[in-house]
Amino acid sequence: MTGRTIVVLGGGVGGMMATNQLRSRLSREHRIVLIDRNAEHAFAPSFLWLMTGDRQPEQVRRPLKNLLRRGVEFIHAAAEAIDFERRRVVTTSGDYSFDYLIVALGAELAPELVPGVVEGAHSFYTFEGACRLQEAFRAFPGGRIAVVVAAMPYKCPGAPHEAAMLIADYFARRRPAIKAQVHLYTPESQPMPVAGPELGNAVLQMLEKKGIQFHPMHNLVAVDPATKSARFKQGVVNYDLMAVIPPHRAPRLVHEVGLTNAAGWVPVNAQTFETSHERVFAIGDVTAIPIPGRWKPDVPLMLPKAGVFAHDQAEIVAARIAAEIEGRKPTASFCGEGYCMLEAGEDLAGFAYGDFFAQPAPHVKLHQIGKAWHIGKVLLERWWLSPPGWRRGFYGSLLNAGGKMYGIPIKM
Repeated sequence: MTGRTIVVLGGGVGGMMATNQLRSRLSREHRIVLIDRNAEHAFAPSFLWLMTGDRQPEQVRRPLKNLLRRGVEFIHAAAEAIDFERRRVVTTSGDYSFDYLIVALGAELAPELVPGVVEGAHSFYTFEGACRLQEAFRAFPGGRIAVVVAAMPYKCPGAPHEAAMLIADYFARRRPAIKAQVHLYTPESQPMPVAGPELGNAVLQMLEKKGIQFHPMHNLVAVDPATKSARFKQGVVNYDLMAVIPPHRAPRLVHEVGLTNAAGWVPVNAQTFETSHERVFAIGDVTAIPIPGRWKPDVPLMLPKAGVFAHDQAEIVAARIAAEIEGRKPTASFCGEGYCMLEAGEDLAGFAYGDFFAQPAPHVKLHQIGKAWHIGKVLLERWWLSPPGWRRGFYGSLLNAGGKMYGIPIKM
């Protein structure tokens, strides 16, 4: 068999999982190449704990090459172009030919799209931003804290609600003398609308118990750092500290090579993640996958941009590529199931699980809040940041056992 080359663009959850899965499935005559502009990998779900001081920077990041299986070639470079006809990727460190290509470049944050956000707001959606927010909390004298979703779509639908609850918990436990009122503003009609009204109402109750005021249907227009005011289409509100989930967009590269649709994301086959180009796949946050239901009358619901989906999609694409290379018929397909561990503070968390392809609309249920789900999220963090050889060991076994106990398939 002639060796094939599979190139993966992006070393986030999807890209890393795809390369490791491919390396474990294919013999060494086949070349697996991962290209990423970052030499270090930071575990994004831990940014919330970094924000509150429950984690320090060195605890939530690792050299990317240390998280890859032996035999994966890591290229520390930025991808600049894709030549589909000649089947090669142009990067800042040279050109790389491919037989198969997986685009896992994720979604970029674009805070500059809302005037004043860069100058007047913090964000826990980046490693550096979470570190700065931790410092801001330590110096905060009290007042109104605004957590604001600037635009749709955004990564991790549960993160704004988790952040609001963790911020409220931070001041209640660590700085009880400081009076902090937490407000959550979002353009959505309810918490996590993509998951359905049952979950939305459950999350709303969690917010209310923490004393967090939820403001739906608020569209951010601009921020004025001088007056510490945020202008929404619905009116102006003042704040003393603001944490914004910035607008998201697909990376420039995928636009320039014509992979995106009118909404600016990469359309793919919802079960196989094939793009319009032969043997070119896209997974994770960069993709656009419609699901049953509508966010607005003229806007269909899309599969949430979340690491759990990138993880599953990577496994499916790796299985399909490996099967095709080995002369077998690819059968792996995506079923639309997903889960989220929703941090609520006080070392408690809920667990949302459901079918996002269910008809006539996604059905997701929030399991009872408890310490077990928080421990599960800690184990997931430890599992992800461990060297590949450890991942099917202690932490993975505990996560699988916990999932089976509750009848939930947590694949590790």
